[in-house]
Amino acid sequence: MTTDIQGTGPALTAYVTQAGADWLASASAFPRSVLALWSARPTAPSVLPCGTVFDVVSLPSLYGRLVVDRLWSDGPGSGPVAVVRGRTLLFAAPGTAARLPSLLAWEQWAGAIPRPLCHGEGDAVTIPPLRVPETGPLPGTRWLVAPEVRHPWLPGAQAVLWACVRAAGPRAEYRFSISADQMLESSHQAPLAQLVRAADS
Repeated sequence: MTTDIQGTGPALTAYVTQAGADWLASASAFPRSVLALWSARPTAPSVLPCGTVFDVVSLPSLYGRLVVDRLWSDGPGSGPVAVVRGRTLLFAAPGTAARLPSLLAWEQWAGAIPRPLCHGEGDAVTIPPLRVPETGPLPGTRWLVAPEVRHPWLPGAQAVLWACVRAAGPRAEYRFSISADQMLESSHQAPLAQLVRAADS
């Protein structure tokens, strides 16, 4: 049984669902306590640990929006995405924070992709409130893609790398060792979203 964080009235966030709140709380060692805290203070930001339920890839705000746009327009979509203090936080599959830096460190990426901050095991991140305060959203803090289900799909390192390369523009795409066209050709025209998901499975 979960604690109801939905509440009533105009301050209710239009996107965060009870199932999404349950998923976020499951990242804590004490999910019931987290849900109880949110029930009492639903308009306050929270801090959650990474590494078990999700990792977080933190990107410069504008570039991060381009990465998310690429994931949705040409790729498999994304999990939850937030904006906090001028950074775009992309929630990713556990293990992404450990793997992505090594993929981005390859020589062919040098200088082409803005370096993300990767938060995994042992790290924690601040997330936006589950409800928008009556005075309006906190400056620079909001959900772009809020949690809606109990078990959301999360992109892994390969999917995030692919989107980072595409968002960085032609220079990075030219250096990409396997282009989208090559992936499609070698996979007998399988949908790109399916290929990226398969690479992260």
